[in-house]
Formats: sequence, structure tokens, C-alpha cells
Amino acid sequence: MFKVERLLLAWLVSKPSTDAQAGQLASGTLDSFAAWSVEERREDQLLMCDFQGRTRSWLMVIPMEDENSAGTRLYFGSAVVPARAPRAGAQTPSLGLTFRLLLGFHKLYSRALLSSAKSRLMRQQPAQG
Repeated sequence: MFKVERLLLAWLVSKPSTDAQAGQLASGTLDSFAAWSVEERREDQLLMCDFQGRTRSWLMVIPMEDENSAGTRLYFGSAVVPARAPRAGAQTPSLGLTFRLLLGFHKLYSRALLSSAKSRLMRQQPAQG
């Protein structure tokens, strides 16, 4: 699914990316990828912001080990943030009509991405028996 998003970003907003760049981002040798740039990086975490400053994506990895196996737990968070200050009389900033309308899609798409990643990882996992 993420490759489809990358193709759309390349076509719609001229923000192409490659698998090699994804690897460089993960290894810390690249600070921008497709429509995102690194806002903060730690050894086990990455916070990214889209080119419009409207969405954030957070990833964190934790090595997991028990007596039977070793692996990695991946945490992911995503947020849509207001672009402007609150209007006169409003208590909080507004996302704007377009982003409010797309928020439901954003939530569904985030879940679909996570499900796709989980399925791919499960296929790569050696059979236990």
C-alpha cells in the first residue's frame, strides 16, 4: 500500500521516492523522503512532518526478546494538525474543511497501512513448529 501512496505523491505533488531512499531514511543517512522531512530523530524513534506541515508521522522500534524468540516491536502514530491559529472567538485552531473531510480517510488509510505491514512481516517470519 505504501508504494501506491509513493506513486501518487510522485504524480500528484512531484515528490518521488525510492526503496533505496526509504532504507537511507531508516539508517539515518537521509532526512527527507517523498513528501516528508525528519522533524526529530532519536536512536529508536523518528518524527516526520509532511511538506505542508499538516501531518506528522511517528515511528518507534523496541527490540523484543523472550526465551523462545527475538524480534522488534514497531510503534506508529499519525496526526493531522491545524495549519492556522484559532479564528476570533474560537477556542482551538481549526483543521479546515478539506482536512476535516479527509480525516476519516486518513484514519482508515493508517489502519490499512499498519495491517499491510503486519501481513508482510508475518509472511517473512519463519514458520514455528
